[in-house]
Amino acid sequence: MRSLLHVVRLAGLAFAALLLSGCAAGYLLDTNVQTFSALPAVPANPTYRFERLPSQQASPVQAQLEALADPALFKAGFRRDDAAPRYSVQISARVQRVLSPWADPWDGFGFMGPGIGFGTPFPRMEQPWFQREAGVVVRELPAGKVVYETHAASDGPWSDNTSVLPAMFDAALQGFPNPPQGVRRVAIQVGK
Repeated sequence: MRSLLHVVRLAGLAFAALLLSGCAAGYLLDTNVQTFSALPAVPANPTYRFERLPSQQASPVQAQLEALADPALFKAGFRRDDAAPRYSVQISARVQRVLSPWADPWDGFGFMGPGIGFGTPFPRMEQPWFQREAGVVVRELPAGKVVYETHAASDGPWSDNTSVLPAMFDAALQGFPNPPQGVRRVAIQVGK
């Protein structure tokens, strides 16, 4: 039994090292994106300011979220100008921790239930899993007409929102202003 525990510990350390080396090398984030655009071409003078819904006004997270989206907007050609914007941009995101789709429902319970028969002596090792959504809505000012709307959705084990959400905003704005119609899969490199 003691040698089995030693093997399990070594396997766990090897797995952790593998995960850490994967994080250092980066990964491809697969994202499902759907976009609706009324812009025929990249607009002249695409300056913008952020717009906040009443529910976002008091949120301490909203400014951080806008800062994560700002580089993707810049890559798409937008320039922030709070004094004289041509567009307003509304940013949203949702992150929810859920049970991994790879979780073993029988892990830790054995064949006859807890404490009876063939139960496993090892604790349950649940892998974290996150579902995320990110959205960008662009309105033409001063009328407030929506000219561009895009949503990105992704799920995976990555817990670092400051790396994943910017990649999702990049994916959401890929192909601006005329991305392909319908839901499409966009892969963005995160990390190195």
